[in-house]
Amino acid sequence: MEMQQWLALIGIPIVVIGFALRFNPVLVVTLAGLVTGLAVGMDFWLLLETFGEKFLNSRQLASALLILPVIGLLERYGLRERAQAWVAGIRSATTGRILMLYFVVRKASAALGLLSLGGHPQTVRPLLAPMAEGAARHQHGELPMALRERIAAHAAACDNVALFFGEDLFIAFGAVLLMTAFLKENGIHTVEPLAIGLWGVPTALCALLIHLFRLSRLDASIAREVYAWQQQQGVAAASGGAQ
Repeated sequence: MEMQQWLALIGIPIVVIGFALRFNPVLVVTLAGLVTGLAVGMDFWLLLETFGEKFLNSRQLASALLILPVIGLLERYGLRERAQAWVAGIRSATTGRILMLYFVVRKASAALGLLSLGGHPQTVRPLLAPMAEGAARHQHGELPMALRERIAAHAAACDNVALFFGEDLFIAFGAVLLMTAFLKENGIHTVEPLAIGLWGVPTALCALLIHLFRLSRLDASIAREVYAWQQQQGVAAASGGAQ
């Protein structure tokens, strides 16, 4: 019996070695599961049935496997370009305003528990970052690569900050429930999830105001950086013509 308990842990070194050698994580975890099941004496067909059952019950994994290829196809057939063209047609749209609007909406939706409405693969990369860059292109023309990367970084930061401080306001969020359970296990029974969510409001408001202030200065920063880059390009062109 003791030997069988040790065999049940054989998957751990497989995972450690596989990750250390940078093998495909999905293959490493699958192999570890198969080896562990066979080591403890599970029937091979029962093991495959268990894998299939757990895979089908994991709806989030199935959704990711369906969504990511769809987003890849949309990008290949011009989703980013269409987003940039659409933003260019809105005269009042600027990079800062677009990111501020997304930040407020993302934070409000996260506070309501709608965590999957945004995200890096499904929203930031294919839509938000191209729209923010398109607004800057519409105002200033061609942009230097460093500035384009900084705009994309600001778009990613909007999603990160809004989600991080917004989800703590949702009383059914895992971290809130974990803190409540931890306090109760240690004899503190007076703290409820609603109280933890309410105490997160001041921090969330501070994060909202600070990040909106940073984004409000982004348009002026972009204008200065583009102007300096254009001046450098002009000097370089003049130097090349003189030679």
